[in-house]
Amino acid sequence: MNASPENQRTLLDIADIDRRIAQAERARRQPTQGPRITELVAIRQDQLRELTALTGTRDDVRTELTRLESDVALVEQRRVRDAERLAAATNPKEAQALEHELASLARRQSDLEDAELDVMGRLEEAEAAVAAQQALLDTTTTEGSALTAQAKADVAAATELGAQLVRDRAAVAATVPAALLADYDRRARNSAGAALLTRGTCEGCRMVLPSTDLNDIRRAPDDAVVSCPECGSILVRTEQSGLS
Repeated sequence: MNASPENQRTLLDIADIDRRIAQAERARRQPTQGPRITELVAIRQDQLRELTALTGTRDDVRTELTRLESDVALVEQRRVRDAERLAAATNPKEAQALEHELASLARRQSDLEDAELDVMGRLEEAEAAVAAQQALLDTTTTEGSALTAQAKADVAAATELGAQLVRDRAAVAATVPAALLADYDRRARNSAGAALLTRGTCEGCRMVLPSTDLNDIRRAPDDAVVSCPECGSILVRTEQSGLS
């Protein structure tokens, strides 16, 4: 196939646009924030499970404290009642029984209050653990939300850029003969499609061409469409191709 050097050089513009279209498509499909967002989702699930466990422990301690507070209140009520009965008692035996019960209630109340203090300490620790875990979860959620928002913005920008590049490609491709463009498109499925030949090197695959191939290219007319023997790209020749 033959094509003017100008049309062949235009293929380099199309190849560059195609490269940028591919980059935009990758950015649309695979935003850079994706791996971290996926990681944060897993981290957040673990943190949420831990928060659920810690919250359950805290609630159990709260229930225990409520029960102790109820027991203390009941003992106090009995103590006040017995104290009033003792104050009004006239029977020595009844008075002695009440005094004995009051002493027992005092010991019971003291034990309950000690247990209550212990549970209150455990509750304070449990609440602190829940608060700390909630803070971790909030930090993870905030980072995830920010990254997700940025990813959506980047995807939208990549989508818009891709659409603009497709329009640009169509405009540039319209200046190239259909047969040459079809040949380029066929090659571009497996290579850069078109690449500069610079100092004997194909810029598409970075292969240094053997001298025999360079001699063949050197003898080819300027309008001949020549190929890289390694990647199959159309080699665009310039003064820097190393053919002089």
